[in-house]
Amino acid sequence: MLCSRCGTHAAATGDGLCDGCAAAARRRAEPLAAPAVPGRRWLPALRSPVGLGRAVVALLGLVIVSDLAAIAASLNVRRVVNGFTGGGSAAYAIDEADQADLWMAIASGFGAVAVLATAVVFLVWFSRVRANAGVFAPDLMTRNSGWAIGGWFVPLANLWIPRSVAADVWKASRQDPYRGNEGLVSLWWAGFLATWFFDRAAERQYDKADSGSEIGTAADFLAISCLVDIGAAVLAILFVHKLTQMQHAKALRGPEPVAV
Repeated sequence: MLCSRCGTHAAATGDGLCDGCAAAARRRAEPLAAPAVPGRRWLPALRSPVGLGRAVVALLGLVIVSDLAAIAASLNVRRVVNGFTGGGSAAYAIDEADQADLWMAIASGFGAVAVLATAVVFLVWFSRVRANAGVFAPDLMTRNSGWAIGGWFVPLANLWIPRSVAADVWKASRQDPYRGNEGLVSLWWAGFLATWFFDRAAERQYDKADSGSEIGTAADFLAISCLVDIGAAVLAILFVHKLTQMQHAKALRGPEPVAV
């Protein structure tokens, strides 16, 4: 008797099917599953962000220290300005003003070095978490991986592209990429924009100040901008720590078995 399905080969089973048709029927009836060992498929493509994340957090802490030093220098400038208006020895006041300028220059230099070092390590970390996100959920990536670094250097567009990349990375790094919110991403980005605008406005005001009252006001504004910067640095620490933790946990858990 011929196979009831193909009609070519001899039937070999009780269902009237040949060996080939019976094997095909079994394959269709038993769906394939993902690898038995979770995570093994991801490991060659992923690179741990943990070390870089810790380095970014440490450098952000250094930025906070530099901001505190700048606040102290600004308050010292205010004290000297108040001394000018309150009278006293002119020679002593000039010496105090020179000393205040020196401390302000030292604090500014320290802050510039801290920010530059933080920016470099942050970009390396940001590029790595973006690459990992492309492994976790490539369908959620709205921009290619080059924008993780390049997006920061495009005038005007750098006001929203990095935040967009960060939101995609955040979604992909969640255990469920399609559920949740990006509230911490938005807070981090708002803090970054706030400190960016405040720092530049304060520096311009301080550079243009001529009279004692203008210098005092500019010093006050510098202190306020440093407080804003501290708040932004704290939000950045939370963002970096949380995203690093999310990616590390997801990599250890491995991909969910998906039936085909």
